Amino acid sequence: MAALQIDINALIKFAGLAQIVLVIGSLAIPGILKWRVELLKVQPLIKQMFWTYAAYILVINLCFGLLSVFAYKELVNGSVLAMVMTGFIAVYGISRVLIQFLYFDRTNFPAGGWNKFAEILLVALFIFLSIAYSQAFYINYQQL
Repeated sequence: MAALQIDINALIKFAGLAQIVLVIGSLAIPGILKWRVELLKVQPLIKQMFWTYAAYILVINLCFGLLSVFAYKELVNGSVLAMVMTGFIAVYGISRVLIQFLYFDRTNFPAGGWNKFAEILLVALFIFLSIAYSQAFYINYQQL
């Protein structure tokens, strides 16, 4: 039986598109989780820091997506930079999955079938991204 052949270029490009879709979908999260209402309870500095961190995460995901769509070949060219970058994106995705299950308090998670479906889709996406960029990291490592 032949080993599964992975087209890493296509995988990274698809992962990039998925991250861009994630960014677009993330724009709905503040409304779904009622951030504005919840943030009325905190001091202005905390509110400003929260929005700043949320914006940083959104921009990081967007940049990873754009990099993966438009420079996918450079992300798997076997260079040290490609290895470090794909390793960083893999750790970022793995960390997000671990945070989801080991840290987030889901007590007040919005009920409903659509919210559950969206959560499953989000977790599946981060697992996919973790695997894709881990594979790219390994391919880059092998080429050193």
